[in-house]
Amino acid sequence: MSVQEAFTPECASTDGPIELMIDPKPKDLGEFVVRRALPARERQRVGPFIFFDHMGPADFAPGNGVSVRAHPHIGIATITYLFAGQIMHRDSLGYAQVIDQGAINWMTAGRGIVHSERTPEDLKNAGSHLHGIQAWVALPVEFEETEPRFEHYPADAVPAANLDGASLRLIAGQAYGLSSPVRTSSETLYVEADLASGATLSLPGNIDELAVYVVDGKVRIGNCPVTGGKMAVIQPGADTTAHAGVDSKIMLLGGATLPGKRYLWWNFVSSSKERMKRAKTDWREKRFAEVPGETEFIPLPKS
Repeated sequence: MSVQEAFTPECASTDGPIELMIDPKPKDLGEFVVRRALPARERQRVGPFIFFDHMGPADFAPGNGVSVRAHPHIGIATITYLFAGQIMHRDSLGYAQVIDQGAINWMTAGRGIVHSERTPEDLKNAGSHLHGIQAWVALPVEFEETEPRFEHYPADAVPAANLDGASLRLIAGQAYGLSSPVRTSSETLYVEADLASGATLSLPGNIDELAVYVVDGKVRIGNCPVTGGKMAVIQPGADTTAHAGVDSKIMLLGGATLPGKRYLWWNFVSSSKERMKRAKTDWREKRFAEVPGETEFIPLPKS
């Protein structure tokens, strides 16, 4: 079977390496459209990953750009990872950090944090290009109310390796002889892999839950083709590979199974419905800390 052939139901079976194929839904954020793979109707999360947005690629004319006003989070850590472009991050802890291509912004919301995300002014004035992934990982119940923190890792701090035509960058976790410096609250794996045409990458098998998201290109997992913009959830413990039919970029994401149910509403994630209600009230009544120097914010949605 070639990577050009359509994905078939037989691929997502107990006999094959793929448990589930997710076709992300487009979400219009106003300034640009993202492809949301998680949460999906078929599956809420993979390991701790409970939200996965493919941003762009998007081109902004001079005077335009990303302008996400201050908004809150609880119960998660957010990861912004860019393939191209820049975003200026500001938060209620007082951090102001430009996110560059290949760098990692890991923001642990815990009991509550507020941040904004905007195109830096110089790029906004000149016009810019943006492409990347915005992901959230749900926190274990015992860490849902931890103190919020923000950590930035520049691109040159991200471990990298080249394996027979596969260029790897380890964003979080341990794999392929690499160990990420990123602090996580549970076992987490997050990898960027650029595969040259014809390259084959063995997928980690010693992980509870694993998915492969194809950013662009075409790969074959086992005998099943997976094209750009699709997420393949791998059968637990499967011994399999990703083979690139053309130059391709993929993301590996997953980790230990996160026990318990999680509720997700707007920017809030929690194991408790009552905690979700309190977060809504706190934002409505302006009890969250503010982002220094900012007065604009996103009001609580009505539904």
